[in-house]
Amino acid sequence: MAIDALLRGPVRVVNVGLESFARDLAANGAAVAQVDWTPPRISQPGDSANAEALRRILAAEPVLADVRRAGELIPPLDAARLILHAGPPIGWERMCGPMRGAICGAIVFEGWAGDLAAAEKLAASGAVEFAPNHHFGAVGPMTGITTRSMPLLVVENRAFANRTFCAINEGLGKVMRFGGNDAEVLARLAWLRDEFGPLLGKALRASAVALNPLIARGLAMGDEMHQRNVACTSLLLRSLAPTLARVGNAHSLEKAFAFIAGNDQFFLNVAMAMGKSILDPARGIEGSSVVTAMARNGTDFGIRVAGRGDEWFTAPVEMPKGLYFPGFSAADANPDIGDSAILEAIGLGAFSMAAAPAVAGFIGAGGFADALAYTRAMSELTVGQNNTWAIPALEFRGVPIGIDVRRVVETGIQPAINTGIAHRRAGVGQVGAGVARAPLACFEKALRALDRP
Repeated sequence: MAIDALLRGPVRVVNVGLESFARDLAANGAAVAQVDWTPPRISQPGDSANAEALRRILAAEPVLADVRRAGELIPPLDAARLILHAGPPIGWERMCGPMRGAICGAIVFEGWAGDLAAAEKLAASGAVEFAPNHHFGAVGPMTGITTRSMPLLVVENRAFANRTFCAINEGLGKVMRFGGNDAEVLARLAWLRDEFGPLLGKALRASAVALNPLIARGLAMGDEMHQRNVACTSLLLRSLAPTLARVGNAHSLEKAFAFIAGNDQFFLNVAMAMGKSILDPARGIEGSSVVTAMARNGTDFGIRVAGRGDEWFTAPVEMPKGLYFPGFSAADANPDIGDSAILEAIGLGAFSMAAAPAVAGFIGAGGFADALAYTRAMSELTVGQNNTWAIPALEFRGVPIGIDVRRVVETGIQPAINTGIAHRRAGVGQVGAGVARAPLACFEKALRALDRP
């Protein structure tokens, strides 16, 4: 065929590789055939160690098994005035407003001070110790405050016999995890401690809940387990209801059922404890570059990597980008905060946005195509996928799992994190929701440490 005849004819394209090129061509009316191909990957240092990390992660059998008092599960909480918080280590002098507000509320809640002003003086004096949740097998959303009398969810990974903990989700609005600390906040925490926590623990000890199948169903029903937990909360309530009915009385049941049903984010804290239970067995695998924790304290962002054990690699935390509630704007926002990024580290949250396109609109991340793009982009950063947790919109491909610091550095793609946005001042609460990015500097520091002889 003469070249001029070829150029006069209709455009017909064979696209090899990136599917986005084919979509753009098709949208402009071109006939296009897509060939799914990627260059063969060159073997990298740590591949065999990462394969072992992935094996342990995929072998996990997380079960929601109990609720117990924090001091019983974490004895150091009973031995001293110790408060656990979200993110990597930080002292009072560098803490952000919501973190300080939550700590002052927790001090009053524990009876260490009579009011918030006295609590602030006590915290600033050095009479209270602070440590990350992660140092004690726990996680917590947003400020992540954990104190000795709080009831903690217990998730057991029965494949590896490890346990992890997380406080019970308080509900929406003005809550301690967003820095709330007034009488209403403390009264709700007291009810969780005195009534709801013991009731839920009794039910779970009678009938634990396997979490892998519940997550799989939640993904199929539109949850991504970070900003949308409607389906999994409903599924959990459905699973718990018969046992709760057997162990509770009419008054306690009415309030408990109303609390769970009225809190679309109730399952979030369960999922977080599950995430830590899945990743902890991968800690300490020599040479592995798989991320075992991502956490933020409102000032610093920190990651842990399998091959470096419990070492933190930190950088200044970034501001989330998203949508704000009426009357608030980005000027009111605190930088990103919370241990909940553990969910992205196991392939949920922003990594599973394709399963929950409604979330993309809620957090200002776009529409359905954007939700698919988030999951595809995050897949570039992981060592595998979890086919137990499938995404229907991606032909039931498993969620991308096992963030590899080497791939993050090589691609320059910052892991995305779905997140709530707290007001920068203590006591105000949540003001929006959006997407944050993990700073590349954390991953660069971790990679340098891994590559040191």
